[in-house]
Amino acid sequence: MRLTVTIEQRYDRTPDGAIWTPAQFPYKVWTQYLDVFDEVRVLARVQEVLEVPQQYQRADGKNVIFSALPYYLGPFAYLKQRAKLLKIIKASVTFDHAYLLRVSSQIGNLVQPILKRREFPYGAQVVCDPFDIFAPGVVKHPLSPFFRLLFSRRLKKQCAEASAVAYVTSAYLQKRYPCAGRSFSISGVQIPDDALVEAPRRLKSDQTTFRLVFVGSLAQLYKAPDVLIHAVGNCVRDGLDLQLMMIGSGKFQLQLQALVEKEGIEDRVTFAGQISNNATLRHYLDEADLFVLPSRTEGLPRAVIEAMARGLPCIGSSAGGIPELLAGEDLVQPGDPVTLTTKIKEVLNNPERMWEMSKRNLEKSKMYRLNIMHAKQREFLLYLRDITKERIATDA
Repeated sequence: MRLTVTIEQRYDRTPDGAIWTPAQFPYKVWTQYLDVFDEVRVLARVQEVLEVPQQYQRADGKNVIFSALPYYLGPFAYLKQRAKLLKIIKASVTFDHAYLLRVSSQIGNLVQPILKRREFPYGAQVVCDPFDIFAPGVVKHPLSPFFRLLFSRRLKKQCAEASAVAYVTSAYLQKRYPCAGRSFSISGVQIPDDALVEAPRRLKSDQTTFRLVFVGSLAQLYKAPDVLIHAVGNCVRDGLDLQLMMIGSGKFQLQLQALVEKEGIEDRVTFAGQISNNATLRHYLDEADLFVLPSRTEGLPRAVIEAMARGLPCIGSSAGGIPELLAGEDLVQPGDPVTLTTKIKEVLNNPERMWEMSKRNLEKSKMYRLNIMHAKQREFLLYLRDITKERIATDA
């Protein structure tokens, strides 16, 4: 049986027809779905390019095909392309295979009503929360209040009408967007055994220079890198000797670099760019003393779990699913550099506390081992396949 997946990830297509991605959802991710389905078709935005950077990964391959949708960026570009998108999607939706919608999603918003009109079963994967994404101070857009209300209502409807829903959180998203069908808790983060360190780490008692690391996209300010830069500036002015490694790329990098200069910490902050090589990323995590992610909005952040798997003490905000990962004493309110400053100083000045954080984080990260998450995902996909088979047999 074929599975069609809708996804907001944007892809590139080279003249030879190959589909490429800078990091997320390469071919190896889709092969996990092939454990249950014979073929995977991905409905996603695809732009035509002459070539891609060397670090890009192939996304299509054996039994994984792409149905290319018009490429757009932003709500106004979406409205211009909406009629064309809907025409392609209507032609693509047939009632002889399974559907999985990764939501909240504009593409999913177009597919779901077509399935609903036929009362055809579908699964959903809830990976983000529009109510938080469009909250005041997160996305600066004049229509944010409207989008917040509209997309939250749509997501509630999609979950309520789905036959099965997989949530990346254990409870947070489930409470806000309940499912009338069968509910699953499946993190998209799958930690292989070689990504787990053998033992927690200790900070040297006489250590006076500390290395902080941040991992997150700079395409938006969802992850609050600006808040972290302000906090690091505060800490340095208060006498802490810090170095900050910022891993990630995006359109806000120049603005953040200007903020670093304004804070007077140019010699203490390094922008490493996007790192897709796992070994390189783990190296940077292992070199750090403290991981900090003061997000304004979150689902269940991969970066935090990957840092925990390296036994790295972590500070996070109380946004989204982060409180499911970190102890309450390791959390700060989103968007508050003063509180974050205080928390960083508290942690770095207490080696015993950092040892306890390391132990706790490493143990918690083991819940997200690849074999555990893979088994949960397989259970979800099997359920979706079976209910779809039953419906197709009934229609026949």
